[in-house]
Amino acid sequence: MLKYKWGITPRANQLLIELEATKLVFNTYPSQPHLELNLRRQSLLKSAVFSARVEGFSDTVYSPRRESQNLLSAYLHIYSEKAPQKLSLSLVRRLHRLVLKRNSSSGSWRNQPWAIFNQSGAVVYLAPPAMEVPSLMDEYIEYLVGLNDHPAAIAAVAQFVFEKIHPFADGNGRVGRLVSSFLLERSGYGFRGLAPFEEYIEEHRSSYYSHLEPATDCTGFIEFFLEALVFQLKKDLGKLNQNRQEQPEDSLLPRRQEILSIIRDHPHCTFDFLQRRFIAVNGKTLHYDLAQMIKKGFIKKLGATKGVVYDRIKL
Repeated sequence: MLKYKWGITPRANQLLIELEATKLVFNTYPSQPHLELNLRRQSLLKSAVFSARVEGFSDTVYSPRRESQNLLSAYLHIYSEKAPQKLSLSLVRRLHRLVLKRNSSSGSWRNQPWAIFNQSGAVVYLAPPAMEVPSLMDEYIEYLVGLNDHPAAIAAVAQFVFEKIHPFADGNGRVGRLVSSFLLERSGYGFRGLAPFEEYIEEHRSSYYSHLEPATDCTGFIEFFLEALVFQLKKDLGKLNQNRQEQPEDSLLPRRQEILSIIRDHPHCTFDFLQRRFIAVNGKTLHYDLAQMIKKGFIKKLGATKGVVYDRIKL
């Protein structure tokens, strides 16, 4: 039987008050569909990239690699209309399959022991035996359903307990953060995917892992999780409160917005110059981005063959 304990510290309680206040303000923001759609695209991409970077992958927002692309598809799923209303084992396994595409073990519970070792090689945490994982995951879903705490605190507990069970051979951190995001969204605290708390976690990685160290006490991790959520909300949701008219470029994907910004700052920009700024992006992909931006009237192409340069069109 799962036995975890926690308390809400004075700091955590203050963060919950700030979270509720932020939610009230967020609900008063005027509807700006195109601006919000683009911000959501950027935020979910950030969630994917920073969640991958927590695990040591060197992805960036403008040149996401396979791990981030896989994570992005998982984040898009949990914020889509097709996402289920309740957390289930089938959803957890589906998220794992999306995160570990082309991996033979994706969606399958681990069948090997797992432990955390310190620098001297001593075991500091031993996960439950693999044979217990199926029953523990059944209990995990029931356990979360039976909690009556604040939804944000439950989302934190869900991630903490998931890490302790460690149900998969790989990808547990990424799937655990996806589960937290899903629970926040379904309980009305996901802010429609506009505040990627994974960015704060990546920037405070050592603190994140240290708060996951206790065997059964979630108190410190709940406070850390709330810090991450409230900090990112204050940082990112202000963009919705600028009371400005939506701009045509708000409809562009994040990388194309960056391309547009570079061309604006560097008139008569060559393809080679752009390619040096996007080293990890395939040349054909970059040419396609430019072609689509020309087609939509954001930039213009001047010259021919090797003398081609790009300029921004003033709208």
